[in-house]
Amino acid sequence: MSEQSKPAVGTVGWMDLTVKDAVAVKDFYRDVVGWKGVGLDMGGYEDFLMIPPGSEAPAAGVCHARGPNADLPAAWLVYITVEDLDRSLERVTAMGGKVRGQIRDGGMGRYCVIEDPSGAVSALFESKKA
Repeated sequence: MSEQSKPAVGTVGWMDLTVKDAVAVKDFYRDVVGWKGVGLDMGGYEDFLMIPPGSEAPAAGVCHARGPNADLPAAWLVYITVEDLDRSLERVTAMGGKVRGQIRDGGMGRYCVIEDPSGAVSALFESKKA
């Protein structure tokens, strides 16, 4: 990944929807917004990269609530880019939030699901260092 293609710190760099039946929901978004679902092997099942019409780059993911996503709520999860994931997770708890689960390697970087003091869930993402 080039420095130019990395999401900027403080921006939403990705979003996933985790649901029980990703195949049906993938088809829902295909018919409603025109996204094409491309399978992504998850080791025994497929999640989906959702590609907008006229684009080659995915805009989002639709994931089964299985494997590493088994404990995630059925909701759109945004990934907010941070400079230093470990430091940001320390700030989460210091500011009254909760770290939900372990730090995970997403291939392009590390991320962790958090809950803010109001109960809203998101993920913090740190791009892989060069």
